[in-house]
Amino acid sequence: MSRLDVPRRLQRTARAIAIVGLLLTAAVVLGLLCGQVRAQVRIPEASALYRHRVEQAAADVWGVDASPARLAAQLHLESGWRPNARSPVGAQGLAQFMPATAKWIAQAFPERLGQFDPWDPHQAALAAAIYDKWLLDRVQPIGWTPLSACSRWNFALRGYNGGETWVLRERGLAIAGRADANDWRAVERFRARSASAHRENVQYPRRILLMLEPAYIAAGWPGKAVCP
Repeated sequence: MSRLDVPRRLQRTARAIAIVGLLLTAAVVLGLLCGQVRAQVRIPEASALYRHRVEQAAADVWGVDASPARLAAQLHLESGWRPNARSPVGAQGLAQFMPATAKWIAQAFPERLGQFDPWDPHQAALAAAIYDKWLLDRVQPIGWTPLSACSRWNFALRGYNGGETWVLRERGLAIAGRADANDWRAVERFRARSASAHRENVQYPRRILLMLEPAYIAAGWPGKAVCP
């Protein structure tokens, strides 16, 4: 071995050590981030009472694409897993259906929800999954830009929270403002309703998709986060 080979081997070894160090650092950072998500979200113990039904409802509606963690995140935000929850505006039960919406969905899906009672937590979990899919199927791309799965879910959940008509209006305002109506982040800047209602509506899917769903996945619930 020549004397010149020694420094080269040392350089290669140093680079390998540096790469390993970077990988270990990334793993530590990822672990800390997961820990922060769990620390920020306290999953109510009551969720365990309904976990089997939530998993079953998600599988019944979505099949192999089901994310029980996403449905659990939504129910967490809607009622905190309280089946007797009632909002100031009259929303009822685990999934916080308004009486008019509960009546409509029972008529729209008579074979599965013909006797829908929003106060029944097992029925409410199924109804929320069905309503989510109904809304998601109605979210269509506008123009030529791609519509990601994350944006589709964002718009669908905004429709669940505040009505799909408002979301369509705000996507229309995005077009008028020469913004991308298929990008949830771009559409958030446009408002067709009161400031408080708009603020609540844009935060609704953010909390479900970016904070709560990852927390439930980290806690062992089945699913795959739809938003990176």
